[in-house]
Amino acid sequence: MNGFIEKITGMAPLSDQVIATDLLIAAKSGIKSYALAITETATPEVRNILKQQLEETITLHEQISTYMINKGYYQPYDTEQQSQIDKNTAETALNLVK
Repeated sequence: MNGFIEKITGMAPLSDQVIATDLLIAAKSGIKSYALAITETATPEVRNILKQQLEETITLHEQISTYMINKGYYQPYDTEQQSQIDKNTAETALNLVK
């Protein structure tokens, strides 16, 4: 986001962590939506298309998760460390409002 937009909206610049987290959440939501849609589909053709989209979204989720783990933004196997990351992120967000 450029400086002018940041000033008029009052928004801080988006960090890689914020963008990656947003993408990860969107991928998770997409996976749930595709899975539900597959169970409601009446034709094999549509079901196959949705399955393909589901597989692609699962792959995207894996790529985003791997990126976040490598950057230290996401620790799915260490709940204490992830809890601390979440706490720090929440504190940062609250401080942006001030």
